[in-house]
Amino acid sequence: MSASRARRPFLFTLAHAASAALALSSALVWPASAQSSAQNSRLTHTEGDQQTPGGRAHAALPRQVLQTLQKAQVPPSALSVLIAPLPNGPGSGKALPRHLSHHAQASVNPASVMKLFTTYAGLSLLGPDHVWRNRVYTDGPVRDGVLQGNLVVRGSGDPKLVVERLQELLNQVRSAGVREVRGDIVLDRSVFDVRERSEPFDDEPLRPYNAGPDGLLLNFKAVVYKFTPDAASGLVQVRFEPPLAGFSAPTQLPLTQAPCSDWRRQLQADFSQPQQVRFTGRYPASCGEREWPVAYPEPEAYAPRVMQALWQEGGGKLTGQVRYGPRPASARLLLEAPSLPLSEIIQDINKFSNNVMAQQLYLTLSSEMGAPGRFEASRLRLSQWWRQGFAGHAEPVLDNGSGLSRHERSTAQALTALLQAAHASPHARHFVDSLAIAGVDGTAARLKDRSPQSPVIGHAWLKTGSLRDVASVAGYVQGQSGQRYTLVAVLHHPNAHQARAALDQLLEWTVRDTAPPAQKEQPDRARHGALRSSR
Repeated sequence: MSASRARRPFLFTLAHAASAALALSSALVWPASAQSSAQNSRLTHTEGDQQTPGGRAHAALPRQVLQTLQKAQVPPSALSVLIAPLPNGPGSGKALPRHLSHHAQASVNPASVMKLFTTYAGLSLLGPDHVWRNRVYTDGPVRDGVLQGNLVVRGSGDPKLVVERLQELLNQVRSAGVREVRGDIVLDRSVFDVRERSEPFDDEPLRPYNAGPDGLLLNFKAVVYKFTPDAASGLVQVRFEPPLAGFSAPTQLPLTQAPCSDWRRQLQADFSQPQQVRFTGRYPASCGEREWPVAYPEPEAYAPRVMQALWQEGGGKLTGQVRYGPRPASARLLLEAPSLPLSEIIQDINKFSNNVMAQQLYLTLSSEMGAPGRFEASRLRLSQWWRQGFAGHAEPVLDNGSGLSRHERSTAQALTALLQAAHASPHARHFVDSLAIAGVDGTAARLKDRSPQSPVIGHAWLKTGSLRDVASVAGYVQGQSGQRYTLVAVLHHPNAHQARAALDQLLEWTVRDTAPPAQKEQPDRARHGALRSSR
């Protein structure tokens, strides 16, 4: 089995997505020079007279949006929207530029859309070429391939030190002359000062998104189980990656002819013993080949077990143990291995909404200042950055920088200010390439399943968000007229997901900006008032 193939759904192989992004994002032409900023974008809003950028009155919420909200029993007040043209866009003489502001200054939890603050701050403060430098040290002499002492692996906060890259790093260690360690392998993760979360974010602790940040984050602290059915034998072959020292799981399970729905539950998995996983159920043959990424139940033990297994799998010898510890002052640098550049890292963060990678970047904002990265210090740095660049706009409330939080908040107006500033910045191309293309890739790919003929497909670059009571979307939209827009829409209500179609409808309304009659908006306005008065 190919290691990269086995981990593709969870490790987010981006070759195809990146090529699609390059092909489609060329439709979003960027300004020749970035002269505007958040301060001069003149994003204003007054709830009383419904003003939007440039002082224009907003259009009423589209009729379809209001009907969707009503059907889902979600009041219009639970929706925050700001849709605005980008300044200096190409436009068209036949365009009716879209302007829509609805509760745009309400402070709401936009879920994973909060990653836009973290990733644009990262581009601005660190630069798109920033890399994390993982370092390996020796604490003792090396003779004839034998290290008489400890091998120290010092993490940098690298957000994507996955198995393939860790294997490459260990190969470099052997190429540098260390094939046997007569001591310990010491894992130094002191670049961050964080602790494992005592309680999972929700009631699904084994979902990979619950993995916590780490100064030496390996493979997102997850195990990927691969199930390959063999109809001839009546069995399914079970494999797992990465290897972990002392870990075992069943290699075969019986097949069943039951429907594929809820196939994970049919496996009857038991993860209560982290070192000995059990599947006591059956696997539906109709499911075909599937993968199941699971957060390792004992996260503190994950990195040592993976490191030991991969070192020994590659032919390395170890006399001692793999343990956590600081780098001794006497240790000498053996090699340095840079991470992927930030411009690639933020594609995983935004396109695929990777929470732990976002938290790694967020902590890096403070660790790059010289002290261990802490959430409190990163909040302070991002706050200072916001006040300097976005004076006059409501400051976002950040917790861990990923949106996987009940405390993070922003307004649609602040998010719009961020999007417009990013569009005018030297980093515009990197930022937009990190967003999911509607109906094509990332978390926005499912738009094509929901609406195969949608005009939004291939014409919007988006960050989506989802929590139990939140559904949100933010990004850029290319109108049929050629005009470009920023769009932010957040539903915050217990029935938010039943009304998620309203977000798709707002995207379509924005794309369809060549429809002639302005008077068509008037019935929508009346309808809007009737619905609001009935609540």
